[in-house]
Amino acid sequence: MSISKREVVRMVFAGEKPPYVPCAFGFTHHAYKKLLDYYGSSEKVESVLNGHFGWGGGSSDSYFTQLPNDRVQDPFGVIWNREIDKDIGVVEGYVIPEADTDMIRMPSPDNPKFWKDCAPADMPMPEEGFRIFYIGFSLYERAWTLRGGLEQFMMDMIEEPEFAETLLNRIADFNISLVERAVKHDIDAVYFGDDWGDQRGLQMGIERWRSLIKPALKRMYGAVRAAGKYVYIHSCGKVDGVFDELVDIGLNCFNPFQPEVMDVHTLMDKYRGRLAFHGGLSVQKTLPYGSAAEVREETRRLVEHGSQGGFILAPSHAVPGDVPIENMIAFLEEYRHLTESN
Repeated sequence: MSISKREVVRMVFAGEKPPYVPCAFGFTHHAYKKLLDYYGSSEKVESVLNGHFGWGGGSSDSYFTQLPNDRVQDPFGVIWNREIDKDIGVVEGYVIPEADTDMIRMPSPDNPKFWKDCAPADMPMPEEGFRIFYIGFSLYERAWTLRGGLEQFMMDMIEEPEFAETLLNRIADFNISLVERAVKHDIDAVYFGDDWGDQRGLQMGIERWRSLIKPALKRMYGAVRAAGKYVYIHSCGKVDGVFDELVDIGLNCFNPFQPEVMDVHTLMDKYRGRLAFHGGLSVQKTLPYGSAAEVREETRRLVEHGSQGGFILAPSHAVPGDVPIENMIAFLEEYRHLTESN
């Protein structure tokens, strides 16, 4: 009896050994255009990507309202400039100009933009894929976008800690209201996107992370786990120093698992059975600058090591447009070769 893609990923999240390593291959707009040019159609590209996941929630361009001159506006009222960065954009408008709690306003959790593709019939996904409700820019990032930039909110954390704490908690309350609605759908996990790190460690330092960020995370993750769903997060940078604390408050799977800042093979062994990882394939070194043979070798080592469980093969972030098409094809073909019997 064959096992569905959905069940394979569930085994990874549950700390069990799956029959093979599942995959999740993401690409920026420029990189995906290279794949389209190579394969000739989006249908052919999607068949090659062999995805194991379906995404609902704030995970598509329909989440934003299109404005003139390559601008978009999110449901929180923030304007993003996408003249250069077509995938995310740069914050250009903000809605909380002062450290004043009276200015904090959250949108309605019933706004249809938060529920795009959440019904099983609408969710864009492979048959029987693992179903995820996506909450992007879910806490720290949401706070600094509302305040008009990373620097401003980091200053709030130092000079106006009570305001910073209130803002984070209001955002967490809003996210929990989304979670309470999302778990009524046929989903497996809630995915929280929130970058806390840089290449050296936590941007705000461990003490402020523990005092301001962690308590809100605990409440958010707890709401997901109380509903019997998995907690899936994304946080770029070197944040492995808080993995134990994240596991303690309910985390099941961590992404993007960057080999430039973490020893991915050692961490797989250390946390197998307690924490799953999604990522591992270098988008800073091997994919853009390595040879196709080096890409194949790194892919092979990750799949072989991850075959014991607790691992989803993926680039450590969406594949950027400067990656040669030969290297994209190399990891796609190598993965297919290693798992073609499944």
